[in-house]
Amino acid sequence: MCDFFERLKAETESDRKAFAAIPLIGETIANGVSKDVYLAFLGQAYHHVKHTCNLLALAASRCGDGDRAYQNALFEYIAEEKGHELWILDDIAALGGDAEAVARGQPDAPCAAMVGYVYYAIEHISPYCLLGMVHVLEGMSVLLARNAADAIARSLDVAPGGDGFSYLTSHGSLDVAHVAYFRDLANTLVEPEKQRPVIATARIVYRLYGDVFRALERQGTGGKHAA
Repeated sequence: MCDFFERLKAETESDRKAFAAIPLIGETIANGVSKDVYLAFLGQAYHHVKHTCNLLALAASRCGDGDRAYQNALFEYIAEEKGHELWILDDIAALGGDAEAVARGQPDAPCAAMVGYVYYAIEHISPYCLLGMVHVLEGMSVLLARNAADAIARSLDVAPGGDGFSYLTSHGSLDVAHVAYFRDLANTLVEPEKQRPVIATARIVYRLYGDVFRALERQGTGGKHAA
């Protein structure tokens, strides 16, 4: 079994560092954020998380006869991810946000661009492009859950892990296991034609997901949390 996971991390390290260097990320980890900014983050999270199962299903539908193990892993993943977007709506409501408006609304442009690119990549490049997205989003969820949840709770003067934090804390815990599962799955990819699209997509998604946070940073204290 190859160590493709380590190669993936190495070849996307500069992109990960650029993401982690976004000022809002560092500020959130150190000092938390305002309720408006946190609600804006949850709103955009809803608009990409709600597509997770559809993206997994699309990738599974594009698998060929030589992709059975990967396809089976995608089916397992769908079962685990189902309904996670509802956690986000519950958190928004718990903090006094308008969860119904978020559910009815549309994502901001950076979030829409990220989701749209991954649909395109799976459809027109390779079903393995999905793994590039997973590598970024789940790895960054662990970073935010471990390092930012308590700081955000303190800044909002609420109990860490209490109402309004079920997605961030629970999803972070789940993603620790998911990252380990992803590592093992990635290391089954030995063919260069399967590895290349994973790396390329991860690099693009680091940039596009970073744009989501850069937009939140520009929105400042208000934002469009009922987008």
